[in-house]
This record gives sequence, C-alpha cells and structure tokens, in this order.
Amino acid sequence: MLTVIGEGLIDVVHKPNGTESHPGGSPMNVAIGLARLDHPVQFIGRYGDDANGRLLLEHLKSSGVLVPLPPDGTPTSMAIAELDHQGAATYTFDLDWHLPDLRERLSSILGATTLLHTGSIATVLEPGAAQVLSAVERARPRATIGFDPNCRPTITTDREAVRPLVERFVALADVVKASDEDLAWLYPGVDPLDSARRWKALGAPEGPAIVVVTRGGDGPWAICADGETSVQPPKVRVADTVGAGDSFMAALLSGVVDRELDGAQRRPELHRVDVDELRRILEFAARAAAVTVSRPGANPPTRADMRETLPL
Repeated sequence: MLTVIGEGLIDVVHKPNGTESHPGGSPMNVAIGLARLDHPVQFIGRYGDDANGRLLLEHLKSSGVLVPLPPDGTPTSMAIAELDHQGAATYTFDLDWHLPDLRERLSSILGATTLLHTGSIATVLEPGAAQVLSAVERARPRATIGFDPNCRPTITTDREAVRPLVERFVALADVVKASDEDLAWLYPGVDPLDSARRWKALGAPEGPAIVVVTRGGDGPWAICADGETSVQPPKVRVADTVGAGDSFMAALLSGVVDRELDGAQRRPELHRVDVDELRRILEFAARAAAVTVSRPGANPPTRADMRETLPL
C-alpha cells in the first residue's frame, strides 16, 4: 500500500475563453496519478461535507484511491487558477488545512504503507503541517518517503519561515522533486541545481537518495550518489500545465515502486541507484507530465495512456 497525505481541493480554472472546475490539489493529484499507474494507494486529507467535497471523493474513488477519513464540517478548499494564452497557470487559494487527531489511528492507517508521499501546502501551513511532519517521522522507519515542496508564495509568503520547514522534510525524504521555480523562490540568486545538490546532502548519511529538478521545456535534471543526469521532455501540443508536476511526481515514485525499491528495508538499494537507471525513471516521469499537459486540467495518465502516441 502507498499513502499520500496532504490537501485536496477544487481547481477553478479561468481561461481566456471561459471557466472550468476540476478536482485538484498537489498531493491528491499524486495519489490519483499513482492509482492510475496501477498502484494500490490511499489518500489522507480533509474535504468538506458539501458538493465540492463529494466531487473530490468521487474523483478519488473513480480512480481506485482509498479514502479512510470521512468529511468534516469545513467547506472544501479551492484553488483559483488563471491561465494565460500559453496555458501557464498562476494560483490564488481559499483553503483550510487541518486534519482530525490521527494519533490513535495513525498506526493502523500507515501499518501496511511502504511509501508515503507528501508536500505542497500540507507541509508548511499550520495546523495541519505539524500533523503531516509527525506522520512522516512515524512512517520513515518502515516506508520510503517522497516529498515535493510545490511552493505557493501567494499562501505562504514568508520565504524565511518556509525555507526551514521545507528543509526538514527534505532531510527526512528519500525521493525529492522540486521545480526550478520552487528553488529560485526558496534560494534567490542561487543556481537551482546547486540548491538541489545541497539538498542531496541534507540528512546525510540517510538523506535523499534522489533529488530531481523539473525545468519546464528544458526537461528534468536529477542527482543520486552515482552522479547527475538529465533528459529532454517529449514534444507535445500543450493544453495547459495544470497538474503536470504532480503527474511527474507520481510517475517518479512509480518508477521507484516498479523497481521494488520502496520500503525502508530497501533504502540502501535506493541509495545505490546508478545514473543510467535514474535516467530511465526520469524518462518515464517526463512522459507522464507530457501526457498531462496535452489535455486540460490535472488529468494524470494511466499505464495505457503512457503507451499511446502523444499529440503533436
């Protein structure tokens, strides 16, 4: 069982030619992406007992994601995305991030988990961020940890406060992905690849085994103990970029699980992944992102989608 913990919300997408609503939220998108790549996965996050919450729940269940937590009395969160004529998105948010007290249930919820992923708003916005950190700390002795900061400066505007929160999750994680924009915001004036190299050393000797930087049209770059590598992204006709990074993250984690490198007992093997294997994982993840940008909204691919010809 894989577990994703974090926010789920409704993406309200304002395009030049109209408005659409889609279920979204970075961690929830990753959970959907993992399920569509045929992995058993559960999503730990809050949603309201309202129409938007029912939409989220149906979206998760329709992709085969297990949802062990019931709705609560707070309205379901929303992200408002403004798309430009190139399909690039900028976001504002109306959200509440908290979880019920999980201390008594966490052991049973995480008992069979071999990989736990989190990131984005869930890891830096209180009161829920402290609960997520506790879950990661409790899961790490048994599970591989995935992390994507997916920074949202419009919500967490204090860079100096956010940076140490992000770094504590990086130090606990095994597989880390960040965009070059995330790193440029966290560390102004520093080459994003240099920041990623520094992240690789956080938590040593058992910090991240893999750190990946996505760079839009320049393709992903990654570092592991064996060295550094990068790949070119597939060429594709872009509908919009909503959810592309989350699809990439799901496929990155899928690549780890497909190679049976998940679970704390496999941590030494994960740290020994060589650059050739890492490049193959990057190629798979880049293709998943390319499928997603070829269609509207956060709509990650299935295994079958990954085998089809991309629209050019």
